[in-house]
Amino acid sequence: MDIPLGKGIFLVASPSLRDPNFRQTVILLCKHGPEGALGVVVNRPTEINITEVLPQVPILEGQRHRVFSGGPVQRNNLLLLYRMSEEPEDSHHVFNGVYMGGDMKTLEDLLQNPSSLGNLRAFMGYSGWAPGQLENEMRTGSWLTVPADSTTMFGQDHNSLWGNILRSLGTDMALYADMPADPQMN
Repeated sequence: MDIPLGKGIFLVASPSLRDPNFRQTVILLCKHGPEGALGVVVNRPTEINITEVLPQVPILEGQRHRVFSGGPVQRNNLLLLYRMSEEPEDSHHVFNGVYMGGDMKTLEDLLQNPSSLGNLRAFMGYSGWAPGQLENEMRTGSWLTVPADSTTMFGQDHNSLWGNILRSLGTDMALYADMPADPQMN
């Protein structure tokens, strides 16, 4: 079910994509246009806790919120994605109540309510493409595209996300859903 490139879609690595940076990844495309594309890998949680990245934010103290590896570009930069009913200041709308960016006040407001912690994803780095680069990768079959949804983005077991999306695409793709991350290891 390939849909056109644009912000607010999931790029799903095809089973044949061998690049270790993107093998078996699901990327939320956050920006796409003539200047290129930017997204974050949503299925690679790290062992890093958000308090290690933002030690100066008192409200984060004691939070056990993991940071995700967003991609190979600028791995020292933190990007935040929020699911909110209203667009926060200094943010970029990605899709249906999901925003990228924001400021510390947005983060603090979200964390005031412990039940909203599930509406935050923090990413170190991002995935980026120069103008035309992602389109070329699409033509070579590196990526599948599916509509992004916030339940999948914020609620699903991220370790099984790639396989679950492949299963949802039908029999042909479901065959690859349980493929090992590194076929050389089996």
